[in-house]
Amino acid sequence: MKDPHLLLIRFSALGDVAITIPVIRCLYKTYPRLKITFVSRPHFAPLFQEFENFNFYPTDFKGRHKGIKGLWTLFQELKTTPFSAVADLHSVLRIYLLNIFFRLYGYKVKSIDKGRMEKKALTRAKNKKFQPLTPTSYRYADVFRKLGFPISFDQHEFPEKKELPAPLLPLYQTSERKWIGISPFAAHPGKMYPLDLMQQIINYLQKDYQIFLFGAGVKEKDILEVWEKAYTNVYSTAGKINLKIQLDLMAYLDLMISMDSANGHMAANTGIRVLTLWGITHPFCGFSPFNQPLDHSLTLDRTRYPLIPTSVYGADVPLDYKDAFRSLDPKTVIEKILELLK
Repeated sequence: MKDPHLLLIRFSALGDVAITIPVIRCLYKTYPRLKITFVSRPHFAPLFQEFENFNFYPTDFKGRHKGIKGLWTLFQELKTTPFSAVADLHSVLRIYLLNIFFRLYGYKVKSIDKGRMEKKALTRAKNKKFQPLTPTSYRYADVFRKLGFPISFDQHEFPEKKELPAPLLPLYQTSERKWIGISPFAAHPGKMYPLDLMQQIINYLQKDYQIFLFGAGVKEKDILEVWEKAYTNVYSTAGKINLKIQLDLMAYLDLMISMDSANGHMAANTGIRVLTLWGITHPFCGFSPFNQPLDHSLTLDRTRYPLIPTSVYGADVPLDYKDAFRSLDPKTVIEKILELLK
């Protein structure tokens, strides 16, 4: 019998793609003969370095895959792969068009139910339904159930650590300090803890712990380099080590402190503890890092800010909520960090 081969599609964003990793682990654990082709943006490829029998297919939306004609080109390229079914893990217009092509050619296609109406009810100002929604990883798993590949997260196993990046080996061998990762940035201001308050936290922690800072892009790199120079036990990874090596480093951390953003998901995928700081979003939206208890999240006081969550992705910030994240005292964050490091 021919081995099953699934085509998985998720174009963005980095955090949403990272959430697929535990699901894929369970797929391989449950169906060892399964083959997977994953279609996504090229710079996400390092996320999948642990998998065998796995093909990563990079998109080129600025070049040959641009526009409707480009999607047809992408389809023509993909159908040369001998897959039997398509798992649409994104459910956006671009993939709707691709799915039409797939179905016209007889492929079985199942798409994620994003729960858009539930999320709208959770984030609206009036008649808000404040209740936890289905986690995104379970929504992904449901796509595979509909394709005939049900999984259980009880089957999940974290991978073994990769070798520590060579530049950090001397520090690892000589330092008795615990290692803390801090990822202070997010895609939207509503999800980002004020940098001046985060600096207070770093100033306190670096006295007793080794701090690793994570970020990307020129602006973030510049900020992290300033912090690195200002303190003794702080190392900025930005611009020094690539995503693949950052992932290897995360497995050696004792704790990652993250916003509601990609680095929290990537760190959680290595099996370490992650403390997530939530601004105008909330864990109830279904985007908590994998396998992290609810008390590994710090959220804002909803008696003071009852509209939270105001947005699923952090883009919509009411005018009088712009400084809401400042209500989370650095002392509270530090106390939680020390509790998790015991």
